[in-house]
Amino acid sequence: MKYRHGHHAGNFADVHKHVTLLTLLAALKRKDKGFLYLETHAGRGAYGSTGPAGEAATGIGRFDAQSGADALLRSGAEELRRYGERVQLLRRARGEPRLYPGSPLLAVSELRPADRAVLIERLPAEARALEKALHHSGPAAPRVHVETGDGFERLRAWLPPPERRGLTFIDPPYEESRQDFERARHAAADALRRFPTGVVAVWYPIKDERDTAAWHAALGAELDCPLLAAELSLYPRDSRVALNGSGMLILNPPYQLAERMEIWLPQLHGCLDLGHGGGASVRPLTRPGP
Repeated sequence: MKYRHGHHAGNFADVHKHVTLLTLLAALKRKDKGFLYLETHAGRGAYGSTGPAGEAATGIGRFDAQSGADALLRSGAEELRRYGERVQLLRRARGEPRLYPGSPLLAVSELRPADRAVLIERLPAEARALEKALHHSGPAAPRVHVETGDGFERLRAWLPPPERRGLTFIDPPYEESRQDFERARHAAADALRRFPTGVVAVWYPIKDERDTAAWHAALGAELDCPLLAAELSLYPRDSRVALNGSGMLILNPPYQLAERMEIWLPQLHGCLDLGHGGGASVRPLTRPGP
């Protein structure tokens, strides 16, 4: 299937996942030693105008409006301020005031000279667009590699990294929901086996509460490491909207990540809330008992 990240770019799930991504990178940067950032489904990196129409209106559109006028965001969580500032910096660097930067641009803009990035994209045209976006967004980290291929498969070639520190971001399109959920679960388990001390972040859509709960249970049974589920929903979890919520599953979450998420995630929900229900939650996933 011809999936394009651009169809959903800037929606509420993107805002949720990208604030989380920058938070994880900031945690890794607390130590001077370099790390690898590995992304399995990178997309083209930069997306066009996020005007009033489309999914971006209820994501980055609302965030832009609230962050310019809402005292909660101006004086609130540093994670939300960091995200807003980074988006604005990338827009200015490209001279595109309504640009939406995808995860590769956001991540690379945070890397230091000692850090390294591998960005994998399945579609050749999207990978070429990503290389162009990185070139036009200002100086990139010295070691950034864009690769065309199946991110689930290519993950094995890059782990464990020589740095022995890293973040693997698994963000498939979930076009074939059941298959992608299973592939994401197996990829997360494989990443953990190859790199037991690495941080792994898996984004997942929340469409049906029963499916999400079953997937969580399978992960909890398979993965022998700390697991944290951070979710943001704009609709009740069992409603029939196409996308009720956005989830981030973190393997080996950094120190105090959960405590910080309990502060900024409700603030983000308050910023994006459409009045249809939903909410925000941060909770550990535990292995099932015997």
